[in-house]
Amino acid sequence: MKILIACEESQRVTTAFREKGHEAYSCDILPCSGGHPEWHLQQDVIPLLSEKWDMIIAFPPCTHLACSGARWFNEKRRDGRQQQGIDFFMQFTNLKCEHVAIENPVGIMSTLWRKPDQIIQPWQFGHGETKATCLWLIGLLPLIATNIVNPDFMRKADGTYYTDKKGKKYSRIHFMSRNNKNRARDRSITYSGVAKAMAEQWG
Repeated sequence: MKILIACEESQRVTTAFREKGHEAYSCDILPCSGGHPEWHLQQDVIPLLSEKWDMIIAFPPCTHLACSGARWFNEKRRDGRQQQGIDFFMQFTNLKCEHVAIENPVGIMSTLWRKPDQIIQPWQFGHGETKATCLWLIGLLPLIATNIVNPDFMRKADGTYYTDKKGKKYSRIHFMSRNNKNRARDRSITYSGVAKAMAEQWG
């Protein structure tokens, strides 16, 4: 199949589909970090959406949409950043392509557009992290868990867990935000187990 992986610079998903023999291309305004520039389209993805693809898997930026950033929603509504994020996300919701998947963390699009077809966790695919991730699917079946492991959380040097005032454990993903100028990019990289499941089950 000819597959577009939209808004992906890591090439995790692109590589997984390539390993299965598909003609997959990553696309992002950033150069790729996955080591295969020959598979990467460094440009605005919107003009590519009108081309013929057998499948499109999209990872639109979640910075202004995810519930994890709700404390800044009022400011982002006032200055238009949230609406820009919404408008960009919606570009992927009415494509001519028969097989489409849109990925985003839990956020406002579940209310503004529709509820996701499924919510997955990295620990369902061999990774101990907790990160609820929504998938909106068109012409594709929900992913089946491939390797369920016990979720783990951020630990202190003495082995105890970091917790909030209510005793809730902090995920390791939460701590990626600390002193990390590339936190948005690093937090958005698809886990290899999830990418492999996409390629094996959708490919």
